[in-house]
Amino acid sequence: MTEYKIRRLGHHGDGIADGPLFAPVTLPGEVVTGDPVDQALENVRIVTPSPDRVAAPCRHFKACGGCKLQHASDAFVADWKVGVVRSALDAHDLETEFRPIQTSPAQSRRRATFAAKRTKKGAMAGFYGRASDVVIEIPDCQLLHPDLMGGLKVAEELALIGTSRKAALAVTVTLADSGLDVAVAQGKPLDGPLRMALAQLCEQLGLARLTWEDEVIAMRQPPLQRFGRAQVLPPPGAFMQATKQGETALLASVREAVGDAAHIADLFAGCGTFALPLSEKARVHAVESEAEMLAALDQGWRMAEGLKPVTTEARDLYRRPMLPDEMKKLDAIVIDPPRAGAERQVVEICLAKVPRVAFVSCNPVTFARDAQMLCKAGYRLNWVQVVDQFRWSSHVEIAASFTQPGI
Repeated sequence: MTEYKIRRLGHHGDGIADGPLFAPVTLPGEVVTGDPVDQALENVRIVTPSPDRVAAPCRHFKACGGCKLQHASDAFVADWKVGVVRSALDAHDLETEFRPIQTSPAQSRRRATFAAKRTKKGAMAGFYGRASDVVIEIPDCQLLHPDLMGGLKVAEELALIGTSRKAALAVTVTLADSGLDVAVAQGKPLDGPLRMALAQLCEQLGLARLTWEDEVIAMRQPPLQRFGRAQVLPPPGAFMQATKQGETALLASVREAVGDAAHIADLFAGCGTFALPLSEKARVHAVESEAEMLAALDQGWRMAEGLKPVTTEARDLYRRPMLPDEMKKLDAIVIDPPRAGAERQVVEICLAKVPRVAFVSCNPVTFARDAQMLCKAGYRLNWVQVVDQFRWSSHVEIAASFTQPGI
């Protein structure tokens, strides 16, 4: 049988042999055999393992699609993730200081979307298997926070009353101070009997809030999230950082990057992950396209004590970026765009020459593109902090500091 040598890992965590041929669950330097199908190797067998190969800490790893890199040592994964960001910057001829990576511990994920379906004997919930629509049960998952694991039972109960044998629910469960915040998609259409059954289930299981598609069915206790001194009630399904440790690391980097700025704009502000803690020392203008998220941020600010003024603006920054004359009084900008980056907004920041920019990103490629634009406009890229809050996945978060000359 033909042998193949794995040359490197791709951005999605699969090994790549000459061809290219993509081989899942392999590592650079390994010699493997397998059946080439299109651009993939199937039925992969390891002939010569890498010294970085380890026994997966989770017994579900081989079947479950929730993690991709449990077969690699922590040191290898950390170096690889930093290398992904470094390579993206190298492609634009950018160099800077890399801070030591911040990695969230095992069993720390506070949010997950479970697949749940009815079976002949009842119901099951878990994650989808690798490249399949088969639901894999994960009772000993090493990724999720122990308190989040209770969401599996919740998802099973919801499947019993809310879906057919031919479909699967998407049940997003988020840890809140008051319990589990549950949002369901892809279920049966709501009618009177289903609405009543769901409300009873929410009470029976002690959920903080239960949402079916876009309708809140019941809220026993507000599922509050704390951002600095403020407590915020996010709308159902609102974006949150994946782990508390990851959020803390990103916030620390943002605080350092804005320094002693007295007037800050937080672009793509969400529910206030950065805006509210920063308002302890600075005036903040929070801009976000989703009005419900801004309303939650505003309410959290109004209920907190000891915060400086926070203003909000519902605005699609892709279609209508903030312009230089709107930024002329700012001391710093925090920007945390989606994976597509913020090319049009960065153009305007370059023209405005705001003294400090704290840039948070979940995509090394678009971050490097936007960073090059800032640097060509005269900004200095002072340092990059890589944050691994999606442990054992190929995802990576970045925080970075940019300043104008003389700062």
